[in-house]
Amino acid sequence: MGLSDRTPPTADEYLAYPERFSNWGRWGDDDELGTLNHITDDGRRAAAALATAGRVVSLSRAVDTFAGPANPYPAHHFIAMEGSGGMLDWFGMFIHGVTQTHIDALSHLGAHQHEGGVYWNNRPFGPLRMPSARSGTIEHWRAGIVTRGVLYDIPRLRGTGWVEPGAPVHGWELADAAAACGVEPRAGDAVVIRCGRGAYEAAHPDAASFTLPAGVHASCVEFLASTEAALLMWDWQDAPTDQQGLPNPLPIDHPLHVHNVVLPYLGMPIVDNADLEPIAEACTELGRWEFLLTVAPLVLEGATGSPVNPIALL
Repeated sequence: MGLSDRTPPTADEYLAYPERFSNWGRWGDDDELGTLNHITDDGRRAAAALATAGRVVSLSRAVDTFAGPANPYPAHHFIAMEGSGGMLDWFGMFIHGVTQTHIDALSHLGAHQHEGGVYWNNRPFGPLRMPSARSGTIEHWRAGIVTRGVLYDIPRLRGTGWVEPGAPVHGWELADAAAACGVEPRAGDAVVIRCGRGAYEAAHPDAASFTLPAGVHASCVEFLASTEAALLMWDWQDAPTDQQGLPNPLPIDHPLHVHNVVLPYLGMPIVDNADLEPIAEACTELGRWEFLLTVAPLVLEGATGSPVNPIALL
Protein backbone atom coordinates (compact mmCIF):
# COMPACT_ATOMS: atom_id res chain seq x y z
CA MET A 1 0.00 0.00 0.00
CA GLY A 2 1.17 3.56 -0.63
CA LEU A 3 1.23 6.40 -3.13
CA SER A 4 0.87 4.17 -6.17
CA ASP A 5 -2.49 2.76 -5.08
CA ARG A 6 -3.57 5.83 -3.05
CA THR A 7 -3.88 3.79 0.13
CA PRO A 8 -2.64 4.80 3.60
CA PRO A 9 -0.14 2.53 5.34
CA THR A 10 -1.27 -0.22 7.65
CA ALA A 11 0.03 -0.19 11.22
CA ASP A 12 2.71 -2.74 10.28
CA GLU A 13 3.73 -0.76 7.21
CA TYR A 14 3.99 2.39 9.28
CA LEU A 15 6.18 0.60 11.82
CA ALA A 16 8.55 -0.20 8.94
CA TYR A 17 8.79 3.47 7.86
CA PRO A 18 11.86 4.29 10.00
CA GLU A 19 13.91 1.60 8.31
CA ARG A 20 12.34 2.05 4.87
CA PHE A 21 12.93 5.79 4.72
CA SER A 22 16.08 6.10 6.82
CA ASN A 23 18.85 8.34 5.51
CA TRP A 24 21.30 7.37 8.26
CA GLY A 25 24.82 7.27 6.87
CA ARG A 26 23.76 8.58 3.45
CA TRP A 27 25.86 11.73 3.77
CA GLY A 28 28.45 10.41 6.21
CA ASP A 29 28.51 9.62 9.91
CA ASP A 30 29.10 13.25 10.94
CA ASP A 31 26.41 14.83 8.76
CA GLU A 32 24.55 17.79 10.25
CA LEU A 33 22.45 18.83 7.25
CA GLY A 34 20.23 15.82 6.62
CA THR A 35 17.94 16.40 3.66
CA LEU A 36 19.29 19.93 3.27
CA ASN A 37 22.04 18.10 1.36
CA HIS A 38 19.50 17.85 -1.48
CA ILE A 39 19.78 21.63 -2.01
CA THR A 40 22.49 22.36 -4.57
CA ASP A 41 24.02 25.58 -5.87
CA ASP A 42 22.23 25.01 -9.16
CA GLY A 43 18.98 24.52 -7.27
CA ARG A 44 19.42 27.82 -5.46
CA ARG A 45 20.16 29.64 -8.71
CA ALA A 46 17.05 28.14 -10.29
CA ALA A 47 14.99 29.16 -7.26
CA ALA A 48 16.37 32.70 -7.43
CA ALA A 49 15.20 32.93 -11.04
CA LEU A 50 11.61 32.54 -9.80
CA ALA A 51 11.70 35.99 -8.20
CA THR A 52 10.31 37.75 -11.26
CA ALA A 53 7.53 39.82 -9.69
CA GLY A 54 9.68 41.13 -6.83
CA ARG A 55 6.87 40.38 -4.39
CA VAL A 56 7.86 39.54 -0.80
CA VAL A 57 5.61 37.54 1.53
CA SER A 58 6.17 36.55 5.16
CA LEU A 59 5.08 33.04 6.14
CA SER A 60 5.22 33.64 9.91
CA ARG A 61 2.52 33.94 12.53
CA ALA A 62 2.84 36.71 15.10
CA VAL A 63 4.61 35.68 18.29
CA ASP A 64 2.22 35.02 21.19
CA THR A 65 2.85 37.32 24.13
CA PHE A 66 -0.36 36.48 26.01
CA ALA A 67 -1.38 33.05 27.28
CA GLY A 68 -4.26 31.22 25.65
CA PRO A 69 -5.73 27.71 25.28
CA ALA A 70 -3.31 26.83 22.48
CA ASN A 71 -0.25 28.30 24.21
CA PRO A 72 -0.20 28.45 28.00
CA TYR A 73 3.47 29.51 27.92
CA PRO A 74 3.63 32.64 25.75
CA ALA A 75 6.75 34.59 24.90
CA HIS A 76 7.88 37.28 27.32
CA HIS A 77 8.55 40.68 25.81
CA PHE A 78 9.47 43.59 28.03
CA ILE A 79 10.43 47.10 26.96
CA ALA A 80 12.64 49.23 29.19
CA MET A 81 10.91 51.95 31.21
CA GLU A 82 11.51 55.67 30.93
CA GLY A 83 14.91 56.64 32.23
CA SER A 84 16.75 53.65 30.79
CA GLY A 85 18.67 55.88 28.43
CA GLY A 86 17.26 54.24 25.29
CA MET A 87 14.66 51.83 24.06
CA LEU A 88 15.65 48.37 25.24
CA ASP A 89 13.75 45.10 24.73
CA TRP A 90 14.03 41.80 26.60
CA PHE A 91 12.60 38.72 24.90
CA GLY A 92 12.35 35.03 25.81
CA MET A 93 10.17 32.18 24.60
CA PHE A 94 9.49 28.46 24.41
CA ILE A 95 10.41 27.64 20.82
CA HIS A 96 8.21 24.60 20.18
CA GLY A 97 4.44 24.11 20.39
CA VAL A 98 1.43 24.61 18.11
CA THR A 99 1.30 28.40 17.72
CA GLN A 100 4.77 29.93 17.28
CA THR A 101 6.36 29.68 13.83
CA HIS A 102 9.58 27.78 14.39
CA ILE A 103 11.97 25.30 12.82
CA ASP A 104 12.73 21.93 14.42
CA ALA A 105 16.39 20.96 14.48
CA LEU A 106 17.24 17.29 13.92
CA SER A 107 17.83 16.83 17.66
CA HIS A 108 14.28 17.85 18.54
CA LEU A 109 13.05 14.24 18.61
CA GLY A 110 14.82 10.97 19.28
CA ALA A 111 14.63 7.87 17.12
CA HIS A 112 11.80 6.19 19.01
CA GLN A 113 12.24 2.75 17.47
CA HIS A 114 15.94 2.54 18.23
CA GLU A 115 17.02 1.22 21.60
CA GLY A 116 19.73 2.99 23.57
CA GLY A 117 18.68 6.59 22.95
CA VAL A 118 19.84 8.18 19.68
CA TYR A 119 18.97 11.09 17.42
CA TRP A 120 19.35 11.64 13.69
CA ASN A 121 22.08 9.58 12.03
CA ASN A 122 22.44 7.28 15.04
CA ARG A 123 24.04 10.01 17.15
CA PRO A 124 23.79 9.32 20.91
CA PHE A 125 21.92 11.14 23.61
CA GLY A 126 24.04 13.19 25.97
CA PRO A 127 23.32 14.21 29.58
CA LEU A 128 19.65 14.88 30.35
CA ARG A 129 18.73 13.45 26.93
CA MET A 130 20.24 16.45 25.22
CA PRO A 131 22.25 15.98 22.01
CA SER A 132 25.73 14.63 22.63
CA ALA A 133 28.47 17.02 21.45
CA ARG A 134 25.72 19.32 20.13
CA SER A 135 24.93 16.99 17.27
CA GLY A 136 21.81 17.87 15.29
CA THR A 137 21.43 21.28 16.94
CA ILE A 138 20.28 24.43 15.23
CA GLU A 139 23.57 26.31 14.88
CA HIS A 140 24.63 23.94 12.11
CA TRP A 141 22.14 25.75 9.84
CA ARG A 142 23.47 29.23 10.59
CA ALA A 143 23.89 29.91 6.85
CA GLY A 144 20.13 29.63 6.45
CA ILE A 145 18.02 27.57 4.07
CA VAL A 146 17.51 28.98 0.57
CA THR A 147 15.67 26.87 -1.98
CA ARG A 148 12.57 26.55 -4.13
CA GLY A 149 9.37 26.54 -2.11
CA VAL A 150 6.28 24.88 -3.58
CA LEU A 151 2.86 25.58 -2.10
CA TYR A 152 0.68 22.48 -1.87
CA ASP A 153 -2.66 24.19 -1.34
CA ILE A 154 -4.92 21.30 -0.30
CA PRO A 155 -8.11 23.33 0.34
CA ARG A 156 -7.75 24.76 -3.16
CA LEU A 157 -7.33 21.25 -4.56
CA ARG A 158 -10.39 20.02 -2.67
CA GLY A 159 -12.50 23.10 -3.29
CA THR A 160 -12.95 23.74 0.43
CA GLY A 161 -12.07 26.51 2.85
CA TRP A 162 -9.77 24.32 4.91
CA VAL A 163 -8.90 20.69 5.57
CA GLU A 164 -11.89 19.36 7.41
CA PRO A 165 -11.42 17.40 10.67
CA GLY A 166 -11.54 13.71 9.85
CA ALA A 167 -10.12 14.18 6.34
CA PRO A 168 -6.32 14.43 6.76
CA VAL A 169 -3.96 15.35 3.93
CA HIS A 170 -2.59 12.22 2.22
CA GLY A 171 0.60 11.77 0.25
CA TRP A 172 -1.11 11.23 -3.09
CA GLU A 173 -2.91 14.56 -2.66
CA LEU A 174 0.47 16.28 -2.65
CA ALA A 175 1.17 14.70 -6.02
CA ASP A 176 -2.30 15.76 -7.19
CA ALA A 177 -1.73 19.34 -6.01
CA ALA A 178 1.59 19.58 -7.82
CA ALA A 179 0.03 18.27 -11.04
CA ALA A 180 -2.94 20.63 -10.69
CA CYS A 181 -0.70 23.69 -10.57
CA GLY A 182 1.79 22.47 -13.17
CA VAL A 183 4.75 22.01 -10.83
CA GLU A 184 7.08 19.03 -11.03
CA PRO A 185 8.50 18.15 -7.61
CA ARG A 186 12.30 18.42 -7.55
CA ALA A 187 15.02 17.28 -5.18
CA GLY A 188 15.80 20.05 -2.71
CA ASP A 189 12.30 21.55 -2.65
CA ALA A 190 10.65 22.95 0.44
CA VAL A 191 7.26 21.24 0.53
CA VAL A 192 4.84 23.83 1.93
CA ILE A 193 1.52 22.21 2.87
CA ARG A 194 -1.43 24.53 3.38
CA CYS A 195 -4.32 23.06 5.36
CA GLY A 196 -6.13 26.39 5.65
CA ARG A 197 -5.46 26.98 9.32
CA GLY A 198 -5.81 30.74 9.03
CA ALA A 199 -9.17 30.47 7.29
CA TYR A 200 -10.37 27.90 9.83
CA GLU A 201 -9.35 30.04 12.81
CA ALA A 202 -11.03 33.11 11.30
CA ALA A 203 -14.27 31.12 10.98
CA HIS A 204 -13.89 29.48 14.41
CA PRO A 205 -12.45 32.21 16.68
CA ASP A 206 -13.22 30.24 19.86
CA ALA A 207 -11.67 26.96 18.68
CA ALA A 208 -8.09 27.62 19.84
CA SER A 209 -6.67 24.56 21.56
CA PHE A 210 -3.37 22.72 21.98
CA THR A 211 -5.10 19.87 20.12
CA LEU A 212 -5.22 20.74 16.43
CA PRO A 213 -8.47 19.73 14.68
CA ALA A 214 -6.92 18.39 11.47
CA GLY A 215 -3.62 18.05 9.66
CA VAL A 216 -1.30 15.81 7.67
CA HIS A 217 -1.36 12.02 7.51
CA ALA A 218 1.70 9.79 7.85
CA SER A 219 1.19 8.72 4.22
CA CYS A 220 2.83 12.02 3.23
CA VAL A 221 6.19 10.69 4.45
CA GLU A 222 6.48 8.52 1.34
CA PHE A 223 5.96 11.55 -0.92
CA LEU A 224 8.58 13.59 0.96
CA ALA A 225 11.11 10.77 0.75
CA SER A 226 10.46 9.75 -2.84
CA THR A 227 10.71 13.33 -4.16
CA GLU A 228 13.85 14.01 -2.07
CA ALA A 229 12.36 17.11 -0.49
CA ALA A 230 14.71 19.19 1.66
CA LEU A 231 12.23 20.78 4.08
CA LEU A 232 8.67 20.34 5.29
CA MET A 233 6.62 23.41 6.19
CA TRP A 234 2.95 23.42 7.24
CA ASP A 235 0.32 25.49 8.99
CA TRP A 236 -1.23 22.56 10.87
CA GLN A 237 0.95 19.66 11.89
CA ASP A 238 0.38 15.90 12.19
CA ALA A 239 -3.31 15.00 11.99
CA PRO A 240 -4.79 13.77 15.30
CA THR A 241 -4.18 10.12 16.12
CA ASP A 242 -7.82 9.11 15.64
CA GLN A 243 -7.60 10.49 12.09
CA GLN A 244 -4.35 8.69 11.34
CA GLY A 245 -5.74 5.20 11.93
CA LEU A 246 -2.31 4.36 13.36
CA PRO A 247 -0.89 4.16 16.88
CA ASN A 248 0.94 7.28 17.99
CA PRO A 249 4.68 6.50 17.99
CA LEU A 250 5.06 8.00 21.47
CA PRO A 251 2.77 7.39 24.47
CA ILE A 252 1.53 10.98 24.58
CA ASP A 253 -1.62 12.80 23.47
CA HIS A 254 0.07 15.02 20.88
CA PRO A 255 0.24 13.19 17.50
CA LEU A 256 3.72 12.74 16.05
CA HIS A 257 3.19 10.31 13.19
CA VAL A 258 4.99 12.51 10.65
CA HIS A 259 7.42 14.21 13.02
CA ASN A 260 8.81 10.96 14.41
CA VAL A 261 9.83 9.64 11.00
CA VAL A 262 10.76 12.84 9.19
CA LEU A 263 13.08 14.36 11.81
CA PRO A 264 15.16 11.49 13.23
CA TYR A 265 15.13 9.09 10.26
CA LEU A 266 14.84 11.15 7.07
CA GLY A 267 16.83 13.95 8.68
CA MET A 268 14.37 16.55 7.36
CA PRO A 269 13.84 19.92 9.08
CA ILE A 270 10.26 20.93 9.80
CA VAL A 271 8.90 24.48 10.00
CA ASP A 272 5.81 24.27 12.21
CA ASN A 273 2.88 26.70 12.44
CA ALA A 274 3.51 28.78 9.34
CA ASP A 275 0.97 31.38 8.27
CA LEU A 276 0.20 30.30 4.71
CA GLU A 277 -2.82 32.49 3.96
CA PRO A 278 -0.80 35.42 2.50
CA ILE A 279 1.32 33.18 0.25
CA ALA A 280 -1.80 31.32 -0.92
CA GLU A 281 -3.35 34.65 -1.91
CA ALA A 282 -0.18 35.77 -3.70
CA CYS A 283 0.19 32.48 -5.56
CA THR A 284 -3.44 32.57 -6.67
CA GLU A 285 -3.11 36.16 -7.84
CA LEU A 286 0.06 35.44 -9.81
CA GLY A 287 -1.09 32.04 -11.05
CA ARG A 288 2.00 30.15 -9.89
CA TRP A 289 2.80 28.09 -6.83
CA GLU A 290 6.61 28.07 -6.72
CA PHE A 291 8.88 30.75 -5.28
CA LEU A 292 12.25 31.47 -3.74
CA LEU A 293 12.08 30.60 -0.05
CA THR A 294 14.48 31.71 2.68
CA VAL A 295 14.42 30.35 6.25
CA ALA A 296 17.04 31.78 8.62
CA PRO A 297 17.28 30.23 12.11
CA LEU A 298 18.85 32.14 14.97
CA VAL A 299 22.35 30.99 15.90
CA LEU A 300 21.46 29.40 19.25
CA GLU A 301 24.25 26.98 20.07
CA GLY A 302 22.94 23.70 21.42
CA ALA A 303 19.27 24.53 20.70
CA THR A 304 16.76 22.00 19.33
CA GLY A 305 15.02 24.63 17.23
CA SER A 306 14.62 28.32 16.55
CA PRO A 307 11.86 30.86 15.92
CA VAL A 308 11.87 31.84 12.25
CA ASN A 309 10.22 34.26 9.87
CA PRO A 310 10.24 32.42 6.52
CA ILE A 311 10.27 34.76 3.52
CA ALA A 312 8.92 33.94 0.06
CA LEU A 313 10.07 36.00 -2.90
CA LEU A 314 7.97 35.67 -6.05
